[in-house]
Amino acid sequence: MESVIIIVFVIGYLAITLEHNLKIDKLIPALVMMAISWALISLGIDAFPQWFDSANHGLVDGFTSMAHDSKMHLMEETLLHHLGKTAEILVFLLGAMTIVEIIDYFDGFSTIKTFIKTKKKKNILWIFSILAFILSAIIDNLTATIVLISILQKIVKDRNVRIWYAGIIIIAANAGGAWSPIGDVTTTMLWIANKVSVGHLVGYLLLPSLVCMVVPTFIASFLPSFQGQLEQDDSADDKPKSRFSSRRVN
Repeated sequence: MESVIIIVFVIGYLAITLEHNLKIDKLIPALVMMAISWALISLGIDAFPQWFDSANHGLVDGFTSMAHDSKMHLMEETLLHHLGKTAEILVFLLGAMTIVEIIDYFDGFSTIKTFIKTKKKKNILWIFSILAFILSAIIDNLTATIVLISILQKIVKDRNVRIWYAGIIIIAANAGGAWSPIGDVTTTMLWIANKVSVGHLVGYLLLPSLVCMVVPTFIASFLPSFQGQLEQDDSADDKPKSRFSSRRVN
């Protein structure tokens, strides 16, 4: 049974990594993999020689001698434990995304574009890299990436060049999210579980994260894609608009 579960996990993980090739959203194989794995666990639970209690972080003593109903009850507790931990992350991300949506609703992120006056590709590269590093530590790396790429679309019109910028933004956002307890799902899970503290997380990871951002950006600044200048679209459509501008005045 263990071999079958491992095979299901490998196939599901491959389907997640090949999302673009299969044209299937990674959420679908992830949910299917989870459902099949837990179904196989429930069907073959009597064949397992040991059981790891996630809540107590240790193996269950005398698991093989337990009755079937007791084993099923233990499995339900383990499943609820993992679902509860997942729910903690989702609730946190919902709150973070709500704050971001409120800022975006009032054109808060549009002001970032107005501060970018330079047309040199290399300067814009460093500006977006630093912004990704800082924002990812505040609003998590995924949200920071989405926000900055949305702004990037208004500044860099050439799609091929924009892909190069997006790659550096992703690198910088992941580096910036690593040293903050709310910058990445992994660090958030560790923080919620009291495995790490804010002080030690920042103290030990700020400098390595900064190096992970600076070194790729420095190397990328010498690439041909970031040489020269680009044309910026300063049309009125990109300027922040009032949410009340479309209302009629009687």
